[in-house]
Amino acid sequence: MSLKIFPSILSADLSNLREEVKKLDLAGADSIHIDVMDGCFVPNLTFGPPVIASIRKYTDLPFDVHLMIQEPSRYIKEYVDAGADYITVHLESETHIVSLLDKIRNYGVKAGISIVPSTTCNDLEYIMDHIDVILIMTVNPGFSGQKFLHSQLPKIHKVKKMIGTKNIKIFVDGGINGDTVKFIRHSGVDAVISGSYIFSSSDYQSNINTLKMSLDKLG
Repeated sequence: MSLKIFPSILSADLSNLREEVKKLDLAGADSIHIDVMDGCFVPNLTFGPPVIASIRKYTDLPFDVHLMIQEPSRYIKEYVDAGADYITVHLESETHIVSLLDKIRNYGVKAGISIVPSTTCNDLEYIMDHIDVILIMTVNPGFSGQKFLHSQLPKIHKVKKMIGTKNIKIFVDGGINGDTVKFIRHSGVDAVISGSYIFSSSDYQSNINTLKMSLDKLG
């Protein structure tokens, strides 16, 4: 199975997102990753539902929306209505995390849980029947362009073992480029999220293809 590439538009030209999304579609992206930050849960402020809705009409690619916000349960419907196909939240963002995950799925959207570098795999055990995606952060969330944390590699293998035969996808986000992608070889990852690397030149297709070829060879 070919591993998928999800460009993160946090690193795109934010003044021209309509064209950026179109270019990613033509370049062979498998999904658009959208980092939503509220300036409270993480120290940055980015997109909200109006921005997501405004670019939804320019591509049929799935929207993978990563909510790095406090109390995301208050806003799930807005992100569903804006066009999210996946909604990923953090364990630490809500007290009643199972209710939140079930709420996402009840809208017909895939529910994901993100684990930051300081979160252990043990924290996933009681929610495994309520999620479709586990997003493993290989950087500390909040800003693009950070370096890949090699300390998180054992976590990827542990999560894969925990999943077993369950239909749960593993996404990896943080510091993914043509060099670091080799470190997730044989790890069972389904998709990688890359921002700074893909947008480091105007040839998005070449950068996406480099990642895909590397992943196919190493996976």
